[in-house]
Amino acid sequence: MWPLCKKELRQFFGSLTGYMAVAVFLIAAGLVLFVFEDNILDFGYATLERFFLLAPWLLLLLIPAITMRSFAEEFRTGTYELLATQPLSKTQLVAGKYFGALLVVVVALLPTLLYGIAVESLSAGEGLDKGATLSSYLGLLLLAAVFTMIGLYCSSLTTNTVVAFLAALVLCALLYYGFAAISRLPVLTGGADYWMEWLGIDQHYQSISRGLIDSRDVIYFFSLVLLFFVLTIRNLLQR
Repeated sequence: MWPLCKKELRQFFGSLTGYMAVAVFLIAAGLVLFVFEDNILDFGYATLERFFLLAPWLLLLLIPAITMRSFAEEFRTGTYELLATQPLSKTQLVAGKYFGALLVVVVALLPTLLYGIAVESLSAGEGLDKGATLSSYLGLLLLAAVFTMIGLYCSSLTTNTVVAFLAALVLCALLYYGFAAISRLPVLTGGADYWMEWLGIDQHYQSISRGLIDSRDVIYFFSLVLLFFVLTIRNLLQR
């Protein structure tokens, strides 16, 4: 399984495109946090709240770009048949691809810790709320874990990397914000709006980002990962 992880890392960082995708993610986050209107310097408080509000939308673009080639490229070039002959179960195969792609996402997120260090050094008061910041990073990692698994699932559906990218982008966006948008419809009243919003990722991510690490939110994220993990294995078995 570990060789597959290393293969995913080499595949992504083996070209300039991989580095550019991570660079664009970091630059966009930095500009919003420190340069654009209503940035943290104008806000006057030591907080990374704007970063954690923006990061999910940036990950909606970054993660599908990371995962789109995972299986689709293997199918297109015919190397999947060679991969399938290796002494690996489908579970190990998907897990290797998944952890390799997730490791790439973690590598992209690690430099964002510098934003926290910068805000802390610029603060004239108590600085960052470290407990809330760590909780927000946990929520971001759980969100990235779900998006990565969805991206792998979409890549296992097609031989076209562009289709895999677009499918992952749309599905992640629907699961992240779609249910919250539907819950605001006037026809959903009397508690139905709450349960509709609960089905979406956004409510659980926001809950953890506020520092409330509820086991139900963590179970929700792991359940989504497990669901798409099983669906991905099912797609491979059908091939």
